[in-house]
Amino acid sequence: MILETPISDETIAGLTAGQTVRLSGTVYTARDAAHKRMVEMLRRGEEPPFPFAGQVVFYAGPCPSPPGRVIGSIGPTTSGRMDAYAPELIRCGLKVMIGKGSRSAEVVEAIREYGGVYFAAVGGAAALMSRCVKSAEVVAFDDLGTEAVRRLTVERLPLIVALDSSGNCVYTAPCQ
Repeated sequence: MILETPISDETIAGLTAGQTVRLSGTVYTARDAAHKRMVEMLRRGEEPPFPFAGQVVFYAGPCPSPPGRVIGSIGPTTSGRMDAYAPELIRCGLKVMIGKGSRSAEVVEAIREYGGVYFAAVGGAAALMSRCVKSAEVVAFDDLGTEAVRRLTVERLPLIVALDSSGNCVYTAPCQ
């Protein structure tokens, strides 16, 4: 299945755990340091660095781009590192995430309650995944280096629905 961003609630509801997709469009990178800052911003009543509605967050910190390339290797980081922040971001409208590994019970419940989806990207394929990135631009927290929030344009990024909006999960544990 081919998906284009922004991703609608209807599309999210139609995805099932284990399904493979190819994602094209805008994707934002953010890891734990950026997640912490975004939660702090929201708690102060500030707008996040990008609108959450229909957008996708890729838990990744890309390597610097080599000469002639848009971006260096970019692969998923362990999603559990974002689990302390993800439920609050989901409550504020973020519904689509990409990473690797299972999610906490709190994230699973937030995804069920607010109708989100979690995609798994294949770890160890960062150099190949970088070929799906057509443009990259830092949009927030430049001081975080590789962990800054970047807006990427991706083309046919290969993903697996790891956790669907009903709470069905491809991992045996600890998805609840």
